[in-house]
Amino acid sequence: MFRYVHTNIIAKDCQKLINFYKEVFRCKTIGETRNLRGEWLDRLTGISNAHIVGEHLCLPGYEEDHPTLEIFSYDTMENADSSLNKCGIAHLAFEVDDVEKTLQLLLQKGGSQIGEVVKTKYEDGREAVFVYATDCEGNIVELQSWS
Repeated sequence: MFRYVHTNIIAKDCQKLINFYKEVFRCKTIGETRNLRGEWLDRLTGISNAHIVGEHLCLPGYEEDHPTLEIFSYDTMENADSSLNKCGIAHLAFEVDDVEKTLQLLLQKGGSQIGEVVKTKYEDGREAVFVYATDCEGNIVELQSWS
């Protein structure tokens, strides 16, 4: 079997970030909380005395079995720069009913806007609205709507 399972975000404050994704993007608790430690985790992560806490959230538009957004915090973490043009995973994208309304909620909950809200028309006649923003910890998200 092959299937996409989850995307992981390492948070400075996992509970704050979990609440952000629940409130802004309607992710749902599915009862999969984690408080992990042990020799097996040290071997898996390559981190001595690793300790992870957090939760899996069901992504909007999906059933409770997958895919999930896995938000964890380690007792000790590294800091890294986040930008749209860095190598690796750049952003999470959410299709929303109203980009401007969702952006305002995101800003109220501690996120920030990166670029402008852009409206464009594709060659097939579909119209889209996009904006890049960050969650309350600086992770990049894209809001989009289509008509």
